[in-house]
Amino acid sequence: MDGTKPAMESNAEETQDEGQESKGCFECCIKCLGGVPYASLVATILCFSGVALFCGCGHVALTGTLTMVENHFSRVTSDHATFAMVIQIFQYIIYGIASFFFVYAIILLAEGFYTTSAIKKELQSDFKTTVCGRCITAFFMFLTYILALVFLGIFGFTAIPVFLFFNMWNTCAAMKSPDANITSPESICVDVRQYGIIPWNATPGKACGATLGDICNTSEFYLSYHLYIVALAGAGATVIALIHYLMILAANWAYLKSAVSTHEYQDIKTKDDQDLEAEARSKEGQNSSSYS
Repeated sequence: MDGTKPAMESNAEETQDEGQESKGCFECCIKCLGGVPYASLVATILCFSGVALFCGCGHVALTGTLTMVENHFSRVTSDHATFAMVIQIFQYIIYGIASFFFVYAIILLAEGFYTTSAIKKELQSDFKTTVCGRCITAFFMFLTYILALVFLGIFGFTAIPVFLFFNMWNTCAAMKSPDANITSPESICVDVRQYGIIPWNATPGKACGATLGDICNTSEFYLSYHLYIVALAGAGATVIALIHYLMILAANWAYLKSAVSTHEYQDIKTKDDQDLEAEARSKEGQNSSSYS
């Protein structure tokens, strides 16, 4: 019986140690999860998704649009050379947008991690933010505001090809509708020259009747139309992500500024308390000397 008692005590100690270790791991996980800037993480995922959709779908849609113009609206290379160059420039711009926003979103996510950690340490009075840190947050806030305005313009610009393709698709659907009662289908045309895509002397420049219906059934038209819609949705998601980033940065900047004011107040209060204690001690010293 006496030999089993130490064994039971050792088992109890091991169980207690395991419980403390598991509790320590759980608290560590909770602490790590508490330091994650979930708002910045959601904005980053939304930004990545929006930019990927806009850049990927926009690039393929522009290629399909150029192929459709070359095959059906402008058979002379010199007539659509300028349009092809513009398409190529837009595709290079898309490459730049994808690269820039990938890096910028990572930087804003890192800034969110830093600011979240700084705010928690501020509340614990273990850390003081610097003027440089607050200036960096203010700079990112200003830059994000400018980028949001720029991408809002891109969102509006992306709506133009969606509108043009929708009109073309609507015209084809109207010709195929049995309720349309169109007596002369060849009189219904789509002229891309009026949009400034190709010059007025381009041949043929427009498509009418059955030819227009065949164009609407091509893979270039169908794919480009739907990809432009997805690219428009991606641009809209990117605008929402940038607005989300802007709100996060503004809140972080306000928190940091408030924490600085709190620390200044605490420093002044601590100094006043120390002065009062020193004054009280000096008075006690004077009273004790007078009694002696």
